[in-house]
Amino acid sequence: MATTLPTFKLVLVGNGGVGKSTFVKRYLASDLKKTYLSTRGAEVYPLNFTTNYGDITFNIWDSVLSEKFGHPRDDFYVNGQCGIIMFDLTSRITYMNVPSWHREIVHRCGNIPIVICGSKVDIRERKLKPKVIDFHRKMSLQYHEISAKGNYNLEKPFLSLTRELTGHQDLEFVTSPTLAPAEVQVDADLMQQYNEEFSSAAQKPLPEEDSDL
Repeated sequence: MATTLPTFKLVLVGNGGVGKSTFVKRYLASDLKKTYLSTRGAEVYPLNFTTNYGDITFNIWDSVLSEKFGHPRDDFYVNGQCGIIMFDLTSRITYMNVPSWHREIVHRCGNIPIVICGSKVDIRERKLKPKVIDFHRKMSLQYHEISAKGNYNLEKPFLSLTRELTGHQDLEFVTSPTLAPAEVQVDADLMQQYNEEFSSAAQKPLPEEDSDL
């Protein structure tokens, strides 16, 4: 018998301009209701999924201050239960800052489940090749490449977090919120190529120092 799963606070962080708000707002087609908390500089979006174990809700905290000042206020992280760190595949500096965002989440929230997302995978002129993206491997984190405008892989970060939060590795989404229509087309052959490159890179030892970006 399915059981109802709890609600989790998800902190969504990353440099300004990487696509965090666009990522969340793809779900506006399902009447996603936003709450603005001026005292914490955050917009909060509740997002509901139905799983084979019951319903689950993520309250996604998207910092509006990171666009202007670089980092959210301290109380943005209070009671955070999971996190997504997002960077832009067309911007090396946003990936170079991922370790800093990771340290900040761990410092503020403790050892909570975290997923890393590389955004804008639909753009062919990516600056970060699969072989240099290895921070997630060093930290044993899940990593997903997404396209908000192309509606590509948008569920995967939530599925990874849900499995880790609940401990049910066989958990699947039965129904998901409706997405707004895709604005760009994602090249399936190119995505397959990237997946193969990641598989190849995963077989190689991690470099002792940071990869040459």
